[in-house]
Amino acid sequence: MGARSGGGCGVGVGTRAERIFEQRAQRNIQRLGGRRPQRLRDVRCRRATVGAVLGVLLFKHGLRASEWPKAWRTHPIRDSYDVVIIGGGVHGLACAYYLAANHGITNVAVLDKGYLGGGGSGRNTAILRSNYLTPEGVRFYDRSLELYRNLATELNFNVMFSRKGHLTLAHNDSSLRTMHWRAEVNKLEGVDSSVIDPAEIKKLVPYLDTSADTRYPILGALYHPPGGIIRHDAVNWGYARAADALGVHLHQQTEVVAIETAKGEVTGVRTAGGRRIATGTVLNATAGWSSLISDMAGVRMPVQTSPLQAAVTEPVRPFLDAVVVSGTLHVYVSQTDRGELVFGASVDPFTSYSMRGSLDFIEGLAGHVLELMPGLAKMRLLRQWAGLCDMTPDYSPIMGRTPVNGFYVDVGWGTYGFKAGPVAGETMAETIATGQPAALITAFGLDRFERGELVGEKGAAAVGH
Repeated sequence: MGARSGGGCGVGVGTRAERIFEQRAQRNIQRLGGRRPQRLRDVRCRRATVGAVLGVLLFKHGLRASEWPKAWRTHPIRDSYDVVIIGGGVHGLACAYYLAANHGITNVAVLDKGYLGGGGSGRNTAILRSNYLTPEGVRFYDRSLELYRNLATELNFNVMFSRKGHLTLAHNDSSLRTMHWRAEVNKLEGVDSSVIDPAEIKKLVPYLDTSADTRYPILGALYHPPGGIIRHDAVNWGYARAADALGVHLHQQTEVVAIETAKGEVTGVRTAGGRRIATGTVLNATAGWSSLISDMAGVRMPVQTSPLQAAVTEPVRPFLDAVVVSGTLHVYVSQTDRGELVFGASVDPFTSYSMRGSLDFIEGLAGHVLELMPGLAKMRLLRQWAGLCDMTPDYSPIMGRTPVNGFYVDVGWGTYGFKAGPVAGETMAETIATGQPAALITAFGLDRFERGELVGEKGAAAVGH
């Protein structure tokens, strides 16, 4: 395929590919009823040359020791946007980025009542995996893991992805049977997972107590080599910077207090400052607050919000080369690149919007961790925190259109939300741009609860719920 200059940006763009991109973007913009805020060629140039520009900036600021510009800009709020995304976490930011990068829709606003990444996207334990139970879930999360692996290159931002391997321990016969079930589903979907015995587990994690004398002996584990960890803040910042570079407006400290509708269609949103923003498309990507936002549009969500606590220790010499999960003991642990041990557990057994830690959580967590690795007894805990999880009845997300035309949801993530950030953004951007559900999310529609076609992922929960 021939190539020609990309309008002076110094990047060769295939003639046919460029024409298809422009035609698709024009259709999307017309369908959304918005204006074309900038030339699509400018969008492509910004995306293609961002690496070269940052290289020049690095040299310039290093040489002069001058102040770096902000990673993303502050804009005045426009009176109208083609798309308004409520929620400035990884899901909202990823959707904004892919709307601009993949579909040429740049007249987009991301609104967050706090700061970008200040919700669940900055409070999770940053574990990545795709070893789920249902074929729909495995395919979906495996695409997310693929996007994560290439995210540093895509965004030209170091997101510190570390492939460590993921171990889900089985302490009884029923758990081991579930591990075999998951392994076979994973293999059918082309995902690397297998069940290994205690001797193999001991080789991977020598500090685990795999003896038969413990209260909960380890009978085996589901081993998922592609799993790992990533730096959640870097992911949020990378998507925010890239979306801003493509023309998306990011508005922090901008709380949405109302979603306006007329004749079953979205017409705009109102903020706490009394500002009205006209739009025909709104995406709810607010995780733990998702039911409150959906209520504003008159759409009820089968979602319950519960706190999920986590904790981190002082840094020590690296010794844990895999992510270790025990559903029976309600605990999972990984080690960061800085040497800290990060612990998590199951969601708190009550609905709440509180994000405070509790002594009861730490006491239970410490006891279970020491059952797995007694050698950690003298390590000191640095801090604990909590985030909010939006739990659905089948432990799968709710994605796509709703009965209110123009109101889309990307909610119901429970404890899995951060793992799905890139693919959720990619598929929701496609769904909004085309008006049709992306193939990977057709099983996750809101109407599945009326049809009784649930996507039961409880068996693949990282810990017991």
